[in-house]
Amino acid sequence: MRRNAGWAWGLVALAAVTGCVGGSKSSGNAASERERLKAYVLDAVPADLPGKVDLNYENKIHLVGYKLDPKDKASPGGEVKLTLYWRCDEKLDDGWSLFTHVLDGNGDRVLNVDNVGPLREIKEAHQVLWPSAWEKGKVYVDEQSFRLPEDIKTSEVSLVVGIWKGEARLKIVGGPADKENRGVVARLKTGVADRPATPAHTDIPVLRPTRLAEGATIKIDGKLDDDAWKGAASTGPFVDVGTGKANTSFPVNGSALVAWDEAKLYVGFQVSDPDVVGGFPAGAKDPHLWEKDTVEIMVDPDGDGDNTDYYEIQVNPQNLVFDTQYDGYNTPKKDPSGPFGHEEWSAKLTSAVAVTGTLDKPGDKDGGYTVEIAIPWSSFGKAKAAPPKHGDSWRLNFYAMQNNGGVAWSPILGQGNFHKAARFGRVQWMVPGMVPPPPFPSPTAPALTLAPRVGPIAQQPTIARPILKPKAP
Repeated sequence: MRRNAGWAWGLVALAAVTGCVGGSKSSGNAASERERLKAYVLDAVPADLPGKVDLNYENKIHLVGYKLDPKDKASPGGEVKLTLYWRCDEKLDDGWSLFTHVLDGNGDRVLNVDNVGPLREIKEAHQVLWPSAWEKGKVYVDEQSFRLPEDIKTSEVSLVVGIWKGEARLKIVGGPADKENRGVVARLKTGVADRPATPAHTDIPVLRPTRLAEGATIKIDGKLDDDAWKGAASTGPFVDVGTGKANTSFPVNGSALVAWDEAKLYVGFQVSDPDVVGGFPAGAKDPHLWEKDTVEIMVDPDGDGDNTDYYEIQVNPQNLVFDTQYDGYNTPKKDPSGPFGHEEWSAKLTSAVAVTGTLDKPGDKDGGYTVEIAIPWSSFGKAKAAPPKHGDSWRLNFYAMQNNGGVAWSPILGQGNFHKAARFGRVQWMVPGMVPPPPFPSPTAPALTLAPRVGPIAQQPTIARPILKPKAP
């Protein structure tokens, strides 16, 4: 899974419009791309740029100027057009992409527009004219149009830009920048009175699911309406994966319920999403679900957060599954298109999905989707004890994803990508009637929340499919 300071775009390089555009599946497509992008490649910087800036990215790329409309003030919900002028001074190696973030007055990211604009349209798993395809000496016109979020809470926002690959960013060695190698292009007044910053939830959260009572059952139908779910441990609302604050900008929100018995681990997701996207061929095997809409479970059974022998499981609104097992942090993997981990591993799970709205119909307004998953404990062959014993602690994280980004139960806080087990939450397995184990030593670990379950998002037709056989390598 590649995303948020840790995902990697494909390494299929496009040649620049002046003779380097490649990677298309036919010469006709390549010619069409060259013609479409020709207007965005210049031989020199225009002399009449209203916005002057000299952001120096390791003496390889310079952001030399910009145009901004409006120039100094934009209300929440207002349209903004930003045009950046990049000069390529040295050829970059493969894998580098552009990013643009909107930060509020507290320095929190409120909008990500990384892939907005003609140069940044995603083709062949990366931006169609990414910096890695730029030609030395050329100037690239990077047009972006977007709306500020309606819920801006500060009187000013900043527009910051940079160039990234995997977990790295090109260092800014000249010009206005912050400590995260984001170049500050401009600031806009919003007309909003500053409000206090939302408190962040940065401690490692703890969940203590109690084993289901004898005879209690969960039917995997995507509805989350079984009595067994009513007392299940709840993560509460997922948070911004980078800050730990309540999510106010990412278009998807979510939460999860966790239950278990001697045979299986059960997870129920509730996801709010105004445009539910599947987008993969029916029956696809281990498709890259993180590139569109999906939910995800990360499981590190040791409980020590060292990323040794951990698992990744995803289910998307089509009820397709990606599941794999890793030996170490993001290893093994083969960029750009996999395999990622040991994809021959199978969780042997059973899952079902219910969608509120219409799948893959962008013109309508959707409500979201629910996902119900049952995973046999026997699938976790790297665990010391499966099923776990009373008081055993595992490290898990839960995400609701869209387009390589997402919200999380436990925020990663920029300490790596979504695989960072040291930031996974602690799940301590409890057996009814047994003496509770002592609390974890962290004095700031949040108390268990057994939130009442909100009613299921939908009572839609569901798709239930058991996965009984290991996938072929």
